[in-house]
Amino acid sequence: MNKKQTKSRNVITWKQYSHKGWSAFASLGRQIRIGVLAVGTLSSVTPVEAETRSMASQETEGDTLTLNEIQVTGTLAPLTQLQSARIVGVIRRQDIEAAGVQSPNDLLKLASGVDVRQRGGFGIQTDISIDGGTFDQITLLLNGVNISNPQTGHLATDLPVGLQDIERIEILSGADSRVYGGSSFGGCINIVTRRDTLNHAGAGLKGGMYGTLQADGRMALTYGRVSNRISGGGGRSNGGTTNSDWRRGQLYYQGDMKSKQVDLDWQFGFSRKAYGANTFYSAAYPNQFERNERFLVSVGAETKGRVHFRPSVYWQRSYDNFELVRNERFGENFHMNDIYGLRLTSHVQWKAGTTAVGTEVRNEGVMSTNLGRPMDPAEYVDVRGEEGIAYDHRDHRTNVSFNLEHNVLLDRWTLSAGLIANMNTSIDHRMRLYPGIDLAYRPATRWKLYASYSKGFRLPTFTDLYYKSPTLNGNTNLKPEVNHSVQLGTQYTASFVRGTLRLFYNRGHNMIDWVMYTADDTYHSTSFELDNMGVQTEARIDFMQLCNRDILLRTLSVGYTYIHQHRRDNLVIYRSNYALEYLRHKFTASLNHKIYDRLTATWSLRWQDRMGPYRPYATLDLKLQWTDRHWQAYVQGTNLTNRHYCDLGNVPQPGIWVLAGARFDIKL
Repeated sequence: MNKKQTKSRNVITWKQYSHKGWSAFASLGRQIRIGVLAVGTLSSVTPVEAETRSMASQETEGDTLTLNEIQVTGTLAPLTQLQSARIVGVIRRQDIEAAGVQSPNDLLKLASGVDVRQRGGFGIQTDISIDGGTFDQITLLLNGVNISNPQTGHLATDLPVGLQDIERIEILSGADSRVYGGSSFGGCINIVTRRDTLNHAGAGLKGGMYGTLQADGRMALTYGRVSNRISGGGGRSNGGTTNSDWRRGQLYYQGDMKSKQVDLDWQFGFSRKAYGANTFYSAAYPNQFERNERFLVSVGAETKGRVHFRPSVYWQRSYDNFELVRNERFGENFHMNDIYGLRLTSHVQWKAGTTAVGTEVRNEGVMSTNLGRPMDPAEYVDVRGEEGIAYDHRDHRTNVSFNLEHNVLLDRWTLSAGLIANMNTSIDHRMRLYPGIDLAYRPATRWKLYASYSKGFRLPTFTDLYYKSPTLNGNTNLKPEVNHSVQLGTQYTASFVRGTLRLFYNRGHNMIDWVMYTADDTYHSTSFELDNMGVQTEARIDFMQLCNRDILLRTLSVGYTYIHQHRRDNLVIYRSNYALEYLRHKFTASLNHKIYDRLTATWSLRWQDRMGPYRPYATLDLKLQWTDRHWQAYVQGTNLTNRHYCDLGNVPQPGIWVLAGARFDIKL
């Protein structure tokens, strides 16, 4: 009797070829066959390798692995999903559409390793941190462009995009200064917008409790090689709690042009909001108020061929007006930030691997009635729209960096090592080195083991250095923070299940925080020695893939993160406002199922326990959605159990909040 033997798990199906120099790498030593593209719908927030430009579907058919040419963040050179030594959490478009959230900031609540501390609903002001760090210790990117705010991380998430503009959100944990520079101290979040190539238009409207009303619209038009996308929206609400009313609006335009020699891309964004800031920065002044505006522009290009060059330029300006007492001049201050930069990266593949180099010059400046060094009266600049008020303080700093990276790509191994040489004029004119190394081993088709070490740094914000008020005192003697980040982990990926286990340890020096030394003290910015360590695990099951048919139960995702802190100094602190109030425990779960025909439901549960004067709490959200070809209608409820809680200080969060809405999309 003759038996036919095959090793199907070593067969790779190519479903699309990108014609890039490194495309054939993952096929070395393997049997290849050409397949037909299959489309699968995933709904998860589990860590999978993130893409930065394009995305192809991945699935496992029996014992056959389909090749996925996903480019990943975390390195200067574009590495595919199979090659990468880093694991990045991804919130995909399918997750965004299914989730019962109110803003892009709310989406990050679904990631177990991310701490989202909100002041009010709809993400009006949100502090975001990773792995027990603070909101100033992450880099926020919009399509790869650094839009972090040097005045304060409180304003970093003033985004010009809405939920309908976002294709995915990528979350990179751990220091990555060797790639993204100083603000990537504890992690990086990259918001990638949708790049529609078909002409269409869409609009949406939703409203509900607390006088909430929001509307948005978007359009995509392609002419030959040039694609254009524009969107805008706005809304208002009473806020759901005392002095938490808000008004907001945004406008976003994105374009690109493709040719045989070079690809061009550009974007423009504008956002504006005004909101009651109930006890945002001090419980002694509950009737605070704030207004913010942001403009941003960036232009980039990428050449094609054996050697790739990617130059880009960007500029952003933000305005901030804060009233300690609403509608009064007492404690009021005005700030204007200007940031502009030039970045150039290049990579080439050769026999020894892929080598990448980069350089960036970034200037950050502030003019203020509070932040910076006093100006000569002859240099005062009038505050826009305010009679008799002028900016009388200013400061600026220039950051110059050079990146070098090399990636060794073997059949089962990936080694990525690099460093950044960085100089900042606010410190001195010395170049300081910050290295990093990542190692991944793939013992089998579905498994990946990885380890990484990186050294990160962060400059104090202008608020850390200079802010003065009846309740806050900055510190001009602060030194840059330094972080040594180590991660170990493993990932398993199959057609119907994904799972990740990650261990991390961050050793911090000169960690900056706002603290009180006694019960009747004001808050001071200071620094201490602080370590964060913990474990994160996430898993997702796709029941439709498991059963190979459409069933009522669609997907289930769960995640849990535990963090422990250790201080290595003897500084006596009565209360910490940020760094020591970390999430000890965070558990998330999301279940998506069909109810009838096109009607689906998504349940989202979040339980967390924060250190400090906080009680553990759980919230339950639900979104019911009917989806047709060109339109959808939905009802969503957040905090269905009406749990009263605080994420930060004494700022109360809204109770149950129910909204209803509809969207439509038509081809042009």
